[in-house]
Amino acid sequence: MPFFTAHPAHWSRQIFFIIFLSCKNPTVMNRAFLSAIAVLALLLFTNNRAQAQSPANLPARWDELTASDWPRAMEKSSRTCILPVGILEKHGPHAPIGSDLIQVREWAARATKKEYAVVFPDYFYGQINEARHEPGTFALPERVVWDMLEATCDEIARNGFDKIILVNVHGGNPEFLRYFIQTRLEKRRNYAVYFFVPSTDSAYNNTLTRMHKSDPAGDQHAGERETSVLLYLRPDLVKLDSANIESGVNQHRLAIPNIYTAIWWYASYPNHYAGDGSKATKEMGQFVTAHVISDLEKAIKAVKADTKTLELQREYFDKTHEGQ
Repeated sequence: MPFFTAHPAHWSRQIFFIIFLSCKNPTVMNRAFLSAIAVLALLLFTNNRAQAQSPANLPARWDELTASDWPRAMEKSSRTCILPVGILEKHGPHAPIGSDLIQVREWAARATKKEYAVVFPDYFYGQINEARHEPGTFALPERVVWDMLEATCDEIARNGFDKIILVNVHGGNPEFLRYFIQTRLEKRRNYAVYFFVPSTDSAYNNTLTRMHKSDPAGDQHAGERETSVLLYLRPDLVKLDSANIESGVNQHRLAIPNIYTAIWWYASYPNHYAGDGSKATKEMGQFVTAHVISDLEKAIKAVKADTKTLELQREYFDKTHEGQ
């Protein structure tokens, strides 16, 4: 190993040696002292630059990466990108309009610290027609919503990613997202879209039920569970004392057996609030968050290692003669 290195553990020995030599010849002491300072500055610069370029310090967020980071991000992520999907909508009278975005942002940020993937900036263009009557709701026309998602996935792929994981929090999106993914087979594409769905095993469900202070059956939107998560993640934005100024109880205003209609949610929850957010606790929020992040870490790892999905897509498109 050379005597002069950029490793911090060796700096004191290096500087001491320079000063020791200078003391043996006082006529060059000043020159040696300045040399020692110059060497120390160079070592600090070299070490800081090496740390900044280290894969361990590579940002996960797309918008925080530099263009020169891109090749390393591609390699470290195995060309996997997370698209965090939320919505802007009312969350009862007490929780922030961006509640879904807050949750999905934290899920992605925490999970990628353990299992790296690139995280696209917050995406809030989805299906939210049922809440257009409430303040703060951002509901785009259906064609725009579809085209936005398709164009976004295409652009993510154009930038080098061939695996896109949709991580969704908004309860009004799953049917739309599943159908969107199914239509990726309409024509040949050089990327695959995955949809993350957290597990709900019996152990998790039993623990969550025991933690509930309100009726779990009615805890759907901005209720005890979701408000608890927000209390854990962003307590500064939750106004628990306002949680009961509106009702989150099912109004049962429409009941047609075995029939689904577009107005079903509004008929049941005209305040766009389902549950009792006043019963929320930080402990429940921490429990739910830890469970979801653990599942997401495993999902990211599995997707990064997956070679079958793209292989089977190519086989499928070859048989349909699509894109040939």
